[in-house]
Amino acid sequence: MSALDADELWTLLLAYRGKHGGASASANAASSSRQVASAAPSSAAGSGEDWRFNLVRSVGEECQTEEELRKLLQRKSEFILYDGFEPSGRMHIAQGVFKALNVNKCTKAGGVFIFWVADWFALMNDKMGGDLEKIKVVGQYFIEVWKATGMDMSRVRFRWSSDDIINSAKEYWGQALDIARNSTIARVKRCGQIMGRKSDSLSAAQIMYPIMQSTDIFFLKADICQLGVDQRKVNMLARDYCDSVGRSQAKPIILSHHMLYGLAAGQAKMSKSNPDSAVFMEDSPADVERKIRNAYCPTKPEEKAAKAGEDEEMSLVKDDLMNPCLDYVQHILFSQDGYVFKANGKTYSSHEDVRAAFLSGEISEKSLKDRLIEEINTLLDPVRKHFKENETARDCLSKITEWKKENLVAPKVLTRLHISPPLPDKVFVVFAPLPSESLQLEVVFGVVHRLKQAPCAFYDLLIFGVKSLAPELMQSLRICWQGEMILTGPSEYWISVINAGRLFDLGDISSALPYGETLVYASQVFATLMHVADVLAFSGCSHITLCCDMYHKRMHHLALRMYDYHDLVLHELKLIESPKLRLLEDGEGAVADVNVMLTDKEIDVNKKIKKSFCMPQNIAFCPPVTWVSELLKFQREFVVQRKPDNGGDKSYSDVEALREDFASGALHPGDLKPALG
Repeated sequence: MSALDADELWTLLLAYRGKHGGASASANAASSSRQVASAAPSSAAGSGEDWRFNLVRSVGEECQTEEELRKLLQRKSEFILYDGFEPSGRMHIAQGVFKALNVNKCTKAGGVFIFWVADWFALMNDKMGGDLEKIKVVGQYFIEVWKATGMDMSRVRFRWSSDDIINSAKEYWGQALDIARNSTIARVKRCGQIMGRKSDSLSAAQIMYPIMQSTDIFFLKADICQLGVDQRKVNMLARDYCDSVGRSQAKPIILSHHMLYGLAAGQAKMSKSNPDSAVFMEDSPADVERKIRNAYCPTKPEEKAAKAGEDEEMSLVKDDLMNPCLDYVQHILFSQDGYVFKANGKTYSSHEDVRAAFLSGEISEKSLKDRLIEEINTLLDPVRKHFKENETARDCLSKITEWKKENLVAPKVLTRLHISPPLPDKVFVVFAPLPSESLQLEVVFGVVHRLKQAPCAFYDLLIFGVKSLAPELMQSLRICWQGEMILTGPSEYWISVINAGRLFDLGDISSALPYGETLVYASQVFATLMHVADVLAFSGCSHITLCCDMYHKRMHHLALRMYDYHDLVLHELKLIESPKLRLLEDGEGAVADVNVMLTDKEIDVNKKIKKSFCMPQNIAFCPPVTWVSELLKFQREFVVQRKPDNGGDKSYSDVEALREDFASGALHPGDLKPALG
């Protein structure tokens, strides 16, 4: 028995529905041929698995890559696609009808489409006056529109970022930080288009957004990113990340759909801020007629419009004409399966035929627009009916309409992490140094010196060192692990990070980096903004003192600017440097050989001290003497054991006495080094 091809299978399915479903089934089958998304694959799609590939591929102006898409469809009968949207007001026809058409093509081929409702991101961008509840209503409005367009809701999932990111904060932000660590600033700047900004005017937050959008892809476990061409660069960032971390076999496929032109000359995409640049889903028939009648509709390329289109870089397919009416015909009308265009008593079976007839004069501008108006109103009628008859949809639209009149403005609000359990009113904060492969004792000494000014710390090894050198300090310390603190209030914390990013630009970030560092990676932006959020978490205390070394000094000063912005007070910033305990001069020896590490064994310490620079009577640079100076801060005396012929044993409780003896020659390096080791 031979296998049936896709069209034969479809014919049998329709026959079955007609036979067993009665008049109702037949009516549904008939209406589906004219809905936004008809269910049958075109006969042109081919046989076997080809129809699935052709159907999905038809969605995108570009596919990265077609070979990967074929392999995915061969490997999986069901696959996951993702798109994200920020609830921010009205929905135009590209988001409504065009998106529904594309979604239904993908679901018919076996896709499950996940919409990432970026309500949290809308909140951070002050949409709807920064009111999350209003933003959620707008998100629900979008969903109601898609229901009415005929989108296949049985294979569509809506996930709200405000819920998912908070509930899985460790997973989400861990992935985000890893992408940032592997992405240069230069690479991320190329994604600036998703924020609607040129790369030379980006805020620090606008470096974060592409990283977060890439994170969404992996967090949602998407096989295919099905967004517009305007999002292509950030989606490609996710693929680049996979290459850099050796996940080449798990790269998401990028299927970028066309950006519908705005209705005015040279508008490479629609604009929500200009209501006449697009048909919107709640437009009345009169609105549709007015907009289409006034739409730019050239028969030959015009330099001014073409140049404006090139500046936007919104299209991967060159189109000198940039006629939005023909664009609607191609991407909305002919995206419907089996669609034919009728004008002047003639029938056209492809958008190419319509275009050729229009350019030749066979179809006039009036005839083209007459048909376009009729077809668009037919597509919008179910949406109008839904919002008139469905109580939930009607309530959403009513609220949004009222809010539009209010000119909502987000209030200036301080969002910060509330440390749990609460801190006392008076705090003295010491930030631990960043971890490295080894921990030098001079770092421990530095932390202890800062803690001695009052009391906080982090890592196990560092804490062990502090306990060993100054056990009495531990009784008055509260140790705060950054990761644990963040998870007590992840939403507040990360909003405070992003708010800091919106306040500061890349120049601010670069100036706040530790001395000697250059801004290269996106992770440096994250780390600096997180430091600001960390400091901001202490703002609930009535008296705050920060004690730091040069590494944190500039980041602390950036955090102070955030305090000033919110009219907060940070009472004191103390600078306490770590001692310089390097055993050789700068530039000499490997780091591990010229520094005493907390994990060194006794034999290792002795070897290092023995090789340390220690010229007789030279106290200008003598690491062993500097070491004794530090040790005497933690012990009562330093004992040098010598033979009687060399002066016998001698104890020092004051480093100055030791310096005098060493400078005079009374204390020889051959005696000092063994005593120190």
